[in-house]
Order: sequence, then structure tokens, then C-alpha cells
Amino acid sequence: MTDMTDRTDRTPQTLLTPSRRSLIVGGAASVAALALAPAARASTAPTASATAAGAPALVRRGGLAFDRRRVQRWASDTWRSLVAMTDARTGLPADNIPESLAAGDRSGYTSPTNIGGYLWSTIAARELGVISAREASARLVRTLTTVERMEHHTPSGMYYNWYDEATGKALLSWPGSGDRVDRFCSSVDNGWLGAALLVVAGSDRTAAPLARKIFGRMRWDAFYDDNSDPAHQVRPGGLMHGGFYPYEDGRPGGTYQGTHIGGDPVWLTTHHYDTAVSETRITTYLGIITGQVPATAYYATWRTFPDACDWSWPESQPTGVNRTYFGIDVFEGAYTYRGMHVVPGWGGSMFEELMPDVFVDEARWAPRSWGLNHPLHVRAQREHGLDEAGYGYWGFSPSSDPFAGYREYGVDALGLNPDGYFSDKEMTNYDPGFGDCRPATNATPRFGDGVVTPHASFLAMMHEPREAYANLARLQGDFDAYGRGGFFDAVAVRSGTVARRYLSLDQAMIMGAAGNVLGHDVIRRAFSSKAVERRLRPVIGIERFGAGPA
Repeated sequence: MTDMTDRTDRTPQTLLTPSRRSLIVGGAASVAALALAPAARASTAPTASATAAGAPALVRRGGLAFDRRRVQRWASDTWRSLVAMTDARTGLPADNIPESLAAGDRSGYTSPTNIGGYLWSTIAARELGVISAREASARLVRTLTTVERMEHHTPSGMYYNWYDEATGKALLSWPGSGDRVDRFCSSVDNGWLGAALLVVAGSDRTAAPLARKIFGRMRWDAFYDDNSDPAHQVRPGGLMHGGFYPYEDGRPGGTYQGTHIGGDPVWLTTHHYDTAVSETRITTYLGIITGQVPATAYYATWRTFPDACDWSWPESQPTGVNRTYFGIDVFEGAYTYRGMHVVPGWGGSMFEELMPDVFVDEARWAPRSWGLNHPLHVRAQREHGLDEAGYGYWGFSPSSDPFAGYREYGVDALGLNPDGYFSDKEMTNYDPGFGDCRPATNATPRFGDGVVTPHASFLAMMHEPREAYANLARLQGDFDAYGRGGFFDAVAVRSGTVARRYLSLDQAMIMGAAGNVLGHDVIRRAFSSKAVERRLRPVIGIERFGAGPA
């Protein structure tokens, strides 16, 4: 996550009413009491995306072909890992599980992001024919019934960062170590839960009332700093806080007491999310969609930092022009990389660039900004892995570290962060200098053991389906990188070291992207009701990035 520095009271009901009849599946409310059968296949009439007997084995998007049946197998196995992570009583998924897929090996904790990922994955699994409509509804209702009653910050409707997946109780101490956990409401983690609730509300008639109820009490303006407090100034237009501690200061020195929605003050983080190419833009989108956050918050974030010697601490010098949107001056900067102008993220990861694109058809709604940058970012990641670094594989994003724990991987050249999200184990730094302001320190680096994560290629499949498919097929064929739960989380491709576990969020990104590619944009269509499009498309659609050919 990037870590930098007109409100309304409630969500209009029109935003929560399913408007795409073809997505809605019926069922009595009592479906939640049905026994769940993880191996069940869809018994309803096949959807437009279902693989019928004798159907062509190849899918074509933009003239590029890949094997539908193989991608469906990947999705089906990925779903198996999510089922293994999920407690049968609460319907909450654990954060991660090893290759054993044994219930006793679950992580023992979950988050709003993990829960949201399981919800949208259930919709994708239904659309792909992995589970029946009845099973999908039962799973959704079970999970949302737990979420509805879980402890949360009542004034804002926001959930804490960590819960026990077996009980639904907020964690006050960390499993295993017993270390204290301070209850924290994260803007981006709640953002992914909120996005999932809109998907459910727009795609499952049985679960929709619960999804609408939970989403309707969430106040996105609780995170919005409108820049009106002289003691805590942010960029003009206002930014979203990283989050807040409702009850006690869990980050002394990094918070201050206040509130943006009235009532008792909370401990707000002093850091804000301030880059446009970031997974955190989903939270801003939700605020704009509900009318709780103005459009200026979207344009307050950086595309790049300014082209000035005072800002020469990032590794690359941007090129671009200034434009004004909704009264906010925006430097439409981009980095030059391998003959392309690309708007960078904080770390240069696929996750930052493309995860919101699973929900919002950004390329179509904003053809002169995201419509340029998404395919260029994917191409840049591909060329980095295959050509510049010579790994033979590509797809770089935060994931399990094959050597220990978890790490943020990315393409350093596509990131603003001078410390970098690196693409290899060795943390090879790319630094071409900053014009006349600062000389290069490593313009042509030699890269080491590249670490590739499959979820990055699944996200990329929404823009380069054939190339992404070929990359995944090579990973499966060349390494011991695939198990009963689908692709393991990451592979160090020179040493062949594999992170042999499954992360709930990464598996959910796979399911969401696969659902869009094979299921005719099922996640995007469920999220993007006419009311959502009417609120958000005019905001993002007017922008012109500095992205394009160099």
C-alpha cells in the first residue's frame, strides 16, 4: 500500500439496487440453511460464459487466443484453496494457508480485504460454473450474516483490520505471539470490502439485502481529509487518510485526534494516500460513488511528483504538462521507459495498477488515461521480465517471499519510491538519474533471481490475454509451482525457489480477473450499476494522462 502523506449522510439506495437482470440469480432466503457442497457444479441454465459441451476451446479477446478450459481449471483449483481457507460456520476466509490446504493450518486471522475477496470470488466461481447458483448464494449469505454482526466502529460503519476467522471476533492479540493488536480501521481494506459488497448487491438477489445493509452504513467521508484544518494541511482537493484508531492511539506520533463525520474523535493517521496509480484509489471511488467525497479528491493525488530539482529524490525524471480538472491543478507527469511514457505507481507493481480495474472498467470509462496506462504498464512489466532483466518470466507484485515471509515486489523503473519495489531477490536498484539535478547511480543494472507472482499475470490477462496465458503456462510447466489449490504464491525463477502457500487476497485477485476474462466482465458489470457509472465515469473520463509512446 502507498504510505504518503460535500459530504452526505447515507448512500443513495439507487446505488445498491441490482440493475443488470442477467446477473441476478433467484432463490429463497432459506438457501443459507442448505448444506454446502464444494464440489457441486452449476445446475441452472448455463450463463453466457459457461463452457458448454462441444464449445470452442479457445477464447478470443482483441484477436488474441488462449485455452479457455485450462484457464477454467486454474480458476477451479484456485477456488479450492479459498474454500480450504474458509471456516464453514462463520463463512470467513483465513488470510493464508500452506499447500496442505488443511483446516488446522489456516492462519488464524482475517481482514476486511480477505472477506471482500472471498465474496467477489464466490460470484466469479458461480459465473464460471465452478459452483452452483444455490451454493454461491448460501456461501454469500453465511459470510454476510457473520459480517453484519461483527464488532466494528459504529459511527462510520467501518471494520477493524483483524478478526479471528473461526469466531468473527476482533483480534486483541496476535495469534501465536500474543502481541497486542490495536483496533484500526484501514481506508483501503474497508475499500475492498465495500467494493465486494457492491458486487454482491449487483449480482445475487438472495444476498443483496444484507450486502446493501452493510454497505449503506459505511461512511467513506470518515477517511476524507478536506484540507480545511490549518494544523493538518494536505494537498488541495483533499486526500484519504490511511485510516484511524477508534479507541486508543495505536501509532503514537503518527496520528492526531479528530473526526470528519462528527461525534467522538478518533486517532486519524497523519499519512494519506496520495498517488493515483495505487490500489487505494478504490476507496476514493467509493466515496465519489456515494457522494460522500468530492471529485477533487481523485485529482489531488500525484500522477508523478513535479519535474523540479527540489523533487529529484525519486529515481527518474518525469515528463509532462499541467492541466486543470474540477479546479485542481494536476501535473500530468509520466516516466520514460523502453520507448514508453508510463504513469508510475509508488512501487511499480501490477497490484497497484490493475486491482481497481477488476471492478471499474477504467480503460473504457477513461480511455485517455487508464486506457493508455494499463496496457503500457503490462507491456512494461513484460518487457522488464523478458528483455531487460532476462528472467524469462514476468509479473511483479507484492506477494509471499519464496525465501521468507512477505515482500513487496515490482518493477523499480515504474515506481516513485526511491527505495523501490524490486523485481529480484537481490533488490537490484534502477536509477537513471534526474536530468541535470542528480546523476545516475545505476542506469543499466544487472538483475539477479527474479520473483514472479501468478496473480500479476492473471490481472494482466485483462489487457494482454495471450501473453499472460503463455507466461502462466510456462510457470506451471517449468517449475513445481502448482498444487491442488492452484498456483503457489510466488516463484524465484532463477533458483526455482517456490513460496508454497496460498494468500487469500492473491487468490481472490486471480478469481476476479479470471471471472472478468472468461465471464464477460462479471465482476465489473456487477459493481458498475448505471448509478455507479453515472457518478464515477464523468469524473475519471475527462482526464488525459501523459502516457503514450515516448
